[in-house]
Amino acid sequence: MSLILQIETATTVCSVALADKGSVLAYKEVEQRNAHAEAITIFIDELFKTTGKSYHQLDAIAVSCGPGSYTGLRIGVSTAKGLCFALDKPLIAIETLEAMTTGMIVENTFDGNSILLCPMIDARRMEVFTAVFDRNGKKIRPTSAEILDENSYSDLLQTNRMIFFGDGAWKCQEILGTNPNVQIITSFTNSARHLSKMAAEKYQANDFVDTAYFEPYYLKDFIAGKKSV
Repeated sequence: MSLILQIETATTVCSVALADKGSVLAYKEVEQRNAHAEAITIFIDELFKTTGKSYHQLDAIAVSCGPGSYTGLRIGVSTAKGLCFALDKPLIAIETLEAMTTGMIVENTFDGNSILLCPMIDARRMEVFTAVFDRNGKKIRPTSAEILDENSYSDLLQTNRMIFFGDGAWKCQEILGTNPNVQIITSFTNSARHLSKMAAEKYQANDFVDTAYFEPYYLKDFIAGKKSV
């Protein structure tokens, strides 16, 4: 048995899920900017009421650790760490782009071998947090902050069909949308459900992080915006 509470707050979606041996028992989520702090603990309580499980039955807590929204990641990781300390449970960290790719693979069927998956998280202006994976979820291009232009992914698009998804994928529409090897999916939503497979595997492998010292993977330094007058 591996009863794991899963938390995803890297984007505008606040999502939590409870999974047993990689199978989701229940989940709760809302896509609303700045709702994370208010909703996350309420959602977690509702999960336990819905499933009849208790906090002390948990075997571990898994969190989507970035890259993504500075505030969202801070709230999600702080909540996960607080529960780990209070319940004396281990912490599992899962990179957000990897979780997104796993979710896309689990929920879709792709025809052809020359398919690459490119999850994108919205950053500033034409910038996204992204990486490139093959159809089996193996990362072939590292996580980075990329500024998109008409030459983006030109080398890969010569011989591969690329599927762009996530809340930053819309930025590809104008500059890459006419390429026949480009498919843009705007309906994909980050969800704590997507952590299930990797969280179960990491639990079985005892692949935990140090709760006391773990920090989110921000990728870039936080830059505070100017307050409106």
